[in-house]
Amino acid sequence: MVFSSVIFLFLFLPVVSGLYYILSFPSILKSKRIPRLSANLLLLIASLLFYAWGERLIVLVMLFSTAVDYFCGLIISGAPRGGPIEPLLEDEQRLPRQRAALIFSIITNLALLGFFKYFNFFADNFISAAAALGLPVPASLFRVILPFGISFYTFQSMSYTIDVYRGKTAATRSFVDFACFVTMFPQLIAGPIVRYKEIAAQLVERHINFEDLAYGVRRFVIGSAKKVIIANNVAAVADRIFAIPSVGLTPAAAWLGAVSFTLQIYFDFSGYSDMAIGLGRMFGFRLPENFNYPYISRSFREYWTRWHITLATWFRDYLYFPLGGSRASLPRTYLNLFVIFFLCGLWHGASWTFVIWGLGHGVLMFSERLGFGKILERTWAPLSHAYFLLFTLFLKVLFRSESFEQAAAFLSAMVGFSSGNPSLYHIGVFLNPEIAALLLVGILFSTPLVPAANKVITEYLERMRTRTAFAARAVYSLADYIIMIFLLVFSAMWLAAGTYEPFIYFRF
Repeated sequence: MVFSSVIFLFLFLPVVSGLYYILSFPSILKSKRIPRLSANLLLLIASLLFYAWGERLIVLVMLFSTAVDYFCGLIISGAPRGGPIEPLLEDEQRLPRQRAALIFSIITNLALLGFFKYFNFFADNFISAAAALGLPVPASLFRVILPFGISFYTFQSMSYTIDVYRGKTAATRSFVDFACFVTMFPQLIAGPIVRYKEIAAQLVERHINFEDLAYGVRRFVIGSAKKVIIANNVAAVADRIFAIPSVGLTPAAAWLGAVSFTLQIYFDFSGYSDMAIGLGRMFGFRLPENFNYPYISRSFREYWTRWHITLATWFRDYLYFPLGGSRASLPRTYLNLFVIFFLCGLWHGASWTFVIWGLGHGVLMFSERLGFGKILERTWAPLSHAYFLLFTLFLKVLFRSESFEQAAAFLSAMVGFSSGNPSLYHIGVFLNPEIAALLLVGILFSTPLVPAANKVITEYLERMRTRTAFAARAVYSLADYIIMIFLLVFSAMWLAAGTYEPFIYFRF
């Protein structure tokens, strides 16, 4: 099941939220904490149903991973039965069984992720290598189905045992609480990647008020509009252009395809994150932000503090720092960077194009650390921003391409080496006034200009104390509600029409 489906919006969400609010209604009225066990159990059952709706028995894989990490967390905690569990001291000696539990947790999680996500990739490469060497090639190999969201919930669950071992958080005795954390349907399939220590207190005690509910609905509607209005429409343009035969590509078409996909992936993924954060708030959880206007960056170091923030910080805290980070020697630091971005590319997809995409980011980060970053800081802002956008577009072509040949054809066309026929694939075939307007809207809303303008107007109206100002504030608030209602109705109409476009990050 997915957020942008009729079943979710008009059946699953109303039923689950209705039961949840009925259960929590006395607590909401009296501003007390909601009932912990019953609320978490309801969310756990709903989340398992949400996942099993499309994945069926594959839900058992997630439950197995969850059970392994739950029991490993208890072993690592070293606490006797009964009573509260305190976090381990960071300088406390770890026993062999604690280290063994951590290793077992990591190996189990990585084995599941490796098998389901990379079996087909390695099988295909094995067949290709065997054929190139003239060795007997099997007629066919069985294919493994990739479970939705396995990259996300594996990292999320695995971070729990690591944090317990490091003494960053206490283990939990409640399997319901822990399973609710891992399987929570708002962020289960495509993040944000939540760490247990970030919501441990909320699993035990949380409150819901009408302000939280209003914020959650608003954030969900905005995310839905990002997906429906912008991402899906520019996706149609990107799909048509990336389907052009390599020999037919023209520079104008290639640039339009790159720009369209760059906007598509941002509004698609950030839209999902907005919907997840909004849903979380509606159930009393404050999930971490995952995007902070990444396309306004002036360098790739800045970009990775703004794009997919929870993944970037996960790699930083659980891999880059343990490898030595930037505290090691200079060659080791750069090696660490390449390892991180190699794995980041592989995390995004089992394809060599993703690996090169990741390593491309590593090369750019390498150059900025070598000194180019300081040059960018002193460079006129529009020029450094242009540098970032140019290479971002090139790298997004790699991300979107099905093969190196397609990526090479696109990049060649973008730099002017193209033999495509402009009359056959004229830019006007793909770019009409509606699409042009959507591209401009996408560019505008990928910057913080609108929130900044809204803040200035709101603060100005708040400072005014006249009757006219009171009326202006009322009109401004009413206009905001009308826009939200319009976006909600428009999204619902689009869904009712059955024009479904899956979220890009579902396949990761």
